Amino acid sequence: MKLTRKYLILSLLIFNFPLVYAERIKDLAGIDGVRDNQLVGYGIVVGLHNTGDKTKFTGQSVRAMMSKLGVNLPPGKDPKAKNVAAVAISATLSAFAKPGQMIDVTVSAIGDAKSLRGGTLLMSPLKGADGKIYAVSQGNLVVGGLSAAGRDGSSLTVNNPTVGRIANGATVERSVPTPFADGNSIVFNLHNSDFTTASRVVKAINGLLGKGTAIASDARSIRVSAPLNVGQRVMFASMLENIEVSPDDAPARVIINSRTGTVVINNKVRVQPVAVSHGSLIVTVEENPQISQPNALANGVTAVQAQTNITVEEEEQRMFVFNPGVSLNEIVQAVNDVGASPSDLVAILEALKSAGALRAELIII
Repeated sequence: MKLTRKYLILSLLIFNFPLVYAERIKDLAGIDGVRDNQLVGYGIVVGLHNTGDKTKFTGQSVRAMMSKLGVNLPPGKDPKAKNVAAVAISATLSAFAKPGQMIDVTVSAIGDAKSLRGGTLLMSPLKGADGKIYAVSQGNLVVGGLSAAGRDGSSLTVNNPTVGRIANGATVERSVPTPFADGNSIVFNLHNSDFTTASRVVKAINGLLGKGTAIASDARSIRVSAPLNVGQRVMFASMLENIEVSPDDAPARVIINSRTGTVVINNKVRVQPVAVSHGSLIVTVEENPQISQPNALANGVTAVQAQTNITVEEEEQRMFVFNPGVSLNEIVQAVNDVGASPSDLVAILEALKSAGALRAELIII
């Protein structure tokens, strides 16, 4: 048996983007105070086919629900129906959602339920961070996973059968107030803080609406004077959102995922003059079993004697030189030429950073 370990050659995929491109302000920033809100609730799912949970709080929930519906169960005994499961309900309430509108909900099992397939969520309130009820959910679950088990203990699970979704499964009961109509200005918050991009947004708005209309508060926020009339403000915000701006490039960064070996290098990365030497080892383990056959008259036993040969070979050392201000293409070409694996590339980049030759932020995730 021969075992050989070799490093795989690293190949990097490079995407070439245009040097100058424009994006709408609505793609670069959001309006201050106009955001989604998370809702959460607790409920029970009924109608399961012996796939519910056996937890104590599920029985208590069934007892409480039956009591509210006028059914009195025997005291001291909580029902342990296998077709009932306790669940957590989550939903996202979008900005400007009004009472009577429908939103989607996600239902997840809390206890040891095996599957929520075929179940029905009973009416459950959904609360916000302030403890107030903003929606009420109810409906039939759609579950993408399934599970099956046999009497011999074997089982099969596909995807996740304990999480389901109800499209339009909750009715909004209360709207969330927003500061959009308050004050005499609208504030745009950039998704990524950048002084250059903020300055370009201000310049684009002032170039269209006049000097002094927009002012950058910092690297993220741009305050724009807006009409006091709500109807006019909606049209004004729509016009601002569709103004095109050329955002500045991101800072020079090298992102390394140490778990998957993924390395991403943006086009702003530069390397100062430096020489890099790289080499690898090839370890070969070869098994040559020897059979010992004794003489027939010696009353011996045939035996197998193990014989192992281990050899270590070091590949020819390779050295490459980075010239001043080397580009991304040259970095990738040099790394591929020496056949560096992802783990080797991480070591090379960390060494370049320690030597002060890598002009970029090295981020390991």
